[in-house]
Formats: sequence, structure tokens, C-alpha cells
Amino acid sequence: MDPDSVKSTLSNLAFGNVMAAAARDYQKELMGQEKAQASATANEEVDLDDLMDDPELEKLHADRIASLKKEAEKRQELKRQGHGEYREITEGDFLGEVTGGETVVCHFYHREFYRCKIMDKHLKSLTPKHMETKFIKVDAENAPFFVAKLAIKTLPCVIFFRNGIAIDRLVGFQDLGGKDDFATKTLELMAVSKPLFAGMIKENKEEEDEDDDYHENKHRIVRSSVNADSDSD
Repeated sequence: MDPDSVKSTLSNLAFGNVMAAAARDYQKELMGQEKAQASATANEEVDLDDLMDDPELEKLHADRIASLKKEAEKRQELKRQGHGEYREITEGDFLGEVTGGETVVCHFYHREFYRCKIMDKHLKSLTPKHMETKFIKVDAENAPFFVAKLAIKTLPCVIFFRNGIAIDRLVGFQDLGGKDDFATKTLELMAVSKPLFAGMIKENKEEEDEDDDYHENKHRIVRSSVNADSDSD
């Protein structure tokens, strides 16, 4: 046999063995990566299960559900009392409406007055944002008795009631810049400065604080669980 031919054959065999070994090593490496990924996924699932079983997190979640349920029940009760909708009432309904709620905003208006229509638009926007307060309106022409009793001289006139007692009022646009193009937010900021809204704003702030506490406590528990798992490793 030709020595060069033998040398070439041996060289090819050696190269083939090297390639085969490289292929086996590559396959082993791929299998190792797949196992590592599978293991990481399994660990992640276990960690999530551990978090779901955390008694402190479960209690926090249960308390939050109970709070939301209580809030929903309160909103439903307020709706039954006429809250959440900007409604027109008659003179005959007036006393029952203003004494039937803790906080009531009543707009005395005239159908032909342009500024009354502007006030209507803004009060309608505020109504769903402040469920604790009842928003109503009365046609001043059809309520002469209460117009006289409340000494209403200028329209629009918005009167703020607490427990059936008139405690403040907004006459015309004098507290809103005196212009027709004021923003709803301007009326809202002016209104919440009234004593009528003091309790309501406090309640809303407490609800916001409760939401912040819930999310912060939830994140804290999750962080604590993750850190504990890290330390155990």
C-alpha cells in the first residue's frame, strides 16, 4: 500500500474522530442547558407556590377582599339613597332629600340662564367622583317657598347641606374667577375647601392610604420571601 495513501487515510480517520467527539460534547452541552432551564423553571414554580401559601400574604389578601366588599356594599347603599347621579327634584321632595343624607349639594337654577347650564355641566361631572355626597338640583321658579326661606337672590346658587343644615353656598361665579370658562377642577377645589367636604376628603385620603399600605405590605412580604429563599441557598 502506498505510504502516502495510508497516511491520508489515518489523517481522515483522526479528523473524523475529532469531529465525532466535538459533536458529542456539543450535544452534552445542549442537554446540560436544557436541564438547567428545567431546574430553574421548577424552582420558580416552587417559589411562587411558597408565596401563595404564605399565611401573612393570604391574610393581607383576605383583608383586602373584605375591605373591597365593604366598600362595594357602601356604594350600593349610597346609590339607593340617591347618590352617584345628578338628579332634579321637586319642591315637595326637597326636605326629604337634604335631610336624608349626611352631605348634600343642591343647585337652585333657572332653565333659561346660561350660567346655570354651565354649573349643571360641572356638577354632573363631579357627581360620580364623590359618591359620599348627594348632588341634586331644583328649578327655582318651581320652588318659591324654599327660595324665600333660604334667601336666594342670585342664580345659579349652589347650597351645601350637612345633616339637613345649610352650612355654606356658592353664588354665581364670583368664587370661580367670575368667568364662564372655568374648569371642573376649579369648582372641585373650591368645593372641597368648604366645611361640608372636610369629612369626605379625610375618608377618601384614608382609603387611598389603605390602598398604598396594601400594595406596600404585599411587596414587602414578597421581598421577604425571596430574600429568605436566597439566604437558604
